[in-house]
Amino acid sequence: MSTREVCLLIGQRGEVLWCDVSDNPTLLPDSRERWEAIWRLRAELTEVAHSHPEGPLGFSSEDETTMEALTLALGRAPRFSVVAPGGTVARVGGRDVLVTPEPWWVAPLREASGMRPSPVALA
Repeated sequence: MSTREVCLLIGQRGEVLWCDVSDNPTLLPDSRERWEAIWRLRAELTEVAHSHPEGPLGFSSEDETTMEALTLALGRAPRFSVVAPGGTVARVGGRDVLVTPEPWWVAPLREASGMRPSPVALA
């Protein structure tokens, strides 16, 4: 199975509000449909999650500019997270933290991305 980046918009009760699937393992192209969904769902939106099916477990420079644009557009910062084979990280209070335990939607996000989990080795 090939891998691809997937984006989820998460609501206040942890429910998936919307999903976007790319056909690329390292890129989730900008999408008018995604921006319209974010704007339409902005009152309920609490988290924007996406996958890096081939890593890294962290935000890319493109992620950083997208997060900045979303924060400016919404007038607040939703929680941002990245799901990779080795775990999930979220931006919390300006810091990137490993998310444990992972929310319920991480497993389906990994499956939709075509990746298998690979536990993080801690030093």
